[in-house]
Amino acid sequence: MNAQMADTNPRLPNRRGRALRCRNDKRSVVQQFHSRKIPVYNFLDHAALAAIEDQADWIMDRIGVEFRGDTVALDLFAQAGARVEGERVRFDPGHLRQLCSTAPAQFKLHGRDPQNTVTLGGDHIVLMPGYGSPFVTDLARGRRYATLKDFHKFVKLVFMSPSLHHSGGTLCEPTDIPVNKRHLDMVYAHLRLSSKPFMGSVTSPQRAQDSIDMARIVFGAQFLEDNAVMQGNINVNSPLVYDDGMSACLRVYAKANQCVCISPAIFAGAMGPVSSAAVAAQTLAEAMVGIALVQLVRPACPVVFGSFHSTMNLRNGSLTFGMPEANLVTMALSQLGRRLGVPVRSGGGQVTASNAPDGQAMQDSANAMWTAMMSGSHQIWHAAGWLEGGLTMSYEKFILDLDNCGAMLRLLQGIIVDDEALSKDSYLESGPGENFLSTAHTMRHFATANYESLLPDAGPFETWHEKGSQNAAQRAALVWKDMLSAYQQPQMSEETDKALIEFMAERKGAMPDAWY
Repeated sequence: MNAQMADTNPRLPNRRGRALRCRNDKRSVVQQFHSRKIPVYNFLDHAALAAIEDQADWIMDRIGVEFRGDTVALDLFAQAGARVEGERVRFDPGHLRQLCSTAPAQFKLHGRDPQNTVTLGGDHIVLMPGYGSPFVTDLARGRRYATLKDFHKFVKLVFMSPSLHHSGGTLCEPTDIPVNKRHLDMVYAHLRLSSKPFMGSVTSPQRAQDSIDMARIVFGAQFLEDNAVMQGNINVNSPLVYDDGMSACLRVYAKANQCVCISPAIFAGAMGPVSSAAVAAQTLAEAMVGIALVQLVRPACPVVFGSFHSTMNLRNGSLTFGMPEANLVTMALSQLGRRLGVPVRSGGGQVTASNAPDGQAMQDSANAMWTAMMSGSHQIWHAAGWLEGGLTMSYEKFILDLDNCGAMLRLLQGIIVDDEALSKDSYLESGPGENFLSTAHTMRHFATANYESLLPDAGPFETWHEKGSQNAAQRAALVWKDMLSAYQQPQMSEETDKALIEFMAERKGAMPDAWY
């Protein structure tokens, strides 16, 4: 391991290392839980799951999938025994599952600071922020195009958030940087301003390679050869198409042994049938093709079975989020992924179509997040900040979502039932009619007994009114500003930082600016 990996210090000042404090100095118990201690919820029986799997096989046998413009992928599938006709690839029933069998059921995703290394698979869970928004918004400045400064702020906020385990990828699009060069600034920000695992670029094969080369500078070439430190997100052009840009990026990450997340994107009624069972089957079919290609490029390369699915308002064509049909697909895909034997990424965490951090936003988000957490998803994307169907990252909603992340992670820890938890001594100490506030048991556990919200306490109505009747979003605005003021950059050697900057300068100098 590169010595630089241990040369980081993610401490939060003023005792924020394992908890975030609010403006009123009240300690909030938001610990970095990485695994669940309560069972997942399985709602489909074996017969239903087998029927969905058979449907996925039928789709790939009768309809197939197209790889447009990628002759390398077509050759790999032909050599593996698939039926290739032009750009269309078909598979005999069971063939794809066999090709996927070399993918690991569990693997580590390493952070620059080993304390931030996470495990994907098993009973582990990894939460990460929103992804891909061209706009940002906050209460003071409103909605606007995102800049590199905004990107830096969100990387810092994620780093400061113990209940987010992964730095994410394109937290927001830095639109003030040329399109063909902004991936360099984003990867640099993840590597320099954070020490958590991160995502690289997938907008072109060269940008994917740049991301990997920058990670090699920090972690060392041999460490990357043997370990995953980053992910590439490969979106299927549903229905049933892989374009050459995506499949080529897939091959770049797979060749480098870095994690590939395969994410079919199906809006029911548009990219697939309207029924939840059909969406689940098509998602499984499209994902297995991508996972199989990863394994053909490099057997045992780590993968994640992902998805991005949503329902639509079939009266007007608008997207909806947090709806029961999409949530049912999330639960079904978690079961199907466990049967396939690979880690699962949920369709979306705290997602919403709302345009503001309001009641609708939090209702949509809570519904989707509850489903993802209870279904057994191993990695939950868009867990913080998402607004407007993903077009906008909100500073205030980031905090509201982060608060819910902490509460949900605490829920997954279940309850302890032992002599200390049952606390017979409290009853002997207090007696009938007496409160338990001053018992020895309460004194031992008062600081950690309950999850405590990140938001400043509103207090009783009179106090809340005197302080300006602030709603949750207004109180969240105080928190994200405090977090940024408390941020401390993790350490990195001057030599490593210089090498990264020189690499970026060389790559940027090799091409003219392009804004499209």
